[in-house]
Amino acid sequence: MDFPLTLADVFLACGIVAIGSIVQGNIGFGLGPLAVPLLVLIDPVFVPGPLLLAALVLTVLMYRREQHAVKEREIGWAVLGRLAGTVLGAALLRVIPQEHLSLLFGVMVLLALAILAGGFHLPVNRGNLFGAGTLSGFMGTASSIGGAPMALLYHKAEGPRLRGTLSGIFVIGTVFSIVSLMVIGRFGFRELFSALILFPGIVVGFFVSGRTLKIFDGRYIRIAVFFVSACSAVLLIVRSLHP
Repeated sequence: MDFPLTLADVFLACGIVAIGSIVQGNIGFGLGPLAVPLLVLIDPVFVPGPLLLAALVLTVLMYRREQHAVKEREIGWAVLGRLAGTVLGAALLRVIPQEHLSLLFGVMVLLALAILAGGFHLPVNRGNLFGAGTLSGFMGTASSIGGAPMALLYHKAEGPRLRGTLSGIFVIGTVFSIVSLMVIGRFGFRELFSALILFPGIVVGFFVSGRTLKIFDGRYIRIAVFFVSACSAVLLIVRSLHP
């Protein structure tokens, strides 16, 4: 198996993932937007499959930590949407260039941010959970950056509920995404080995985030959600223009 990474590359990749895990551990998402562009510079093999598998470990840890604040019925509807979006994303990856999808996703997230910043608020109901879950699965499978739609739906929720619910949804949704990538031949032993390299960074980032939760909880978590969502959108647009 050809895997030309140096020891410096491995430490750098773990450091990037650790920082992204601290962000996600505090606001419920953010690992993908931070890690994707930097990991690609080290080696494109890290995206999307290996990062998705590493993120799965993080979301399991987060869900166990915040499970007390989760409403299980909300996870069910979002997961159904995530399944639909995952299948759609995997199918479109075979016929549409990834940069075209990235541009579409980026514009959609910026539009949603503008609407929410203007005072519009979507209620957390079955239809909106399913719709946000579908878009999240679509984006996550096609670009490894799928957290923004769900985070924006929950942007007014308290920290534990936001983090716990998103993690519960992402646990199941990420499994769907990984299986879809396996079906289309985009996840094998090389990707599995690459994911194992990232695991130490995930664990370190999770435990550090547990020491900083109180900083973000309250009014700061909404600001952080909007900021990371905007960064995600800009990243997707830039990546589509400079593939």
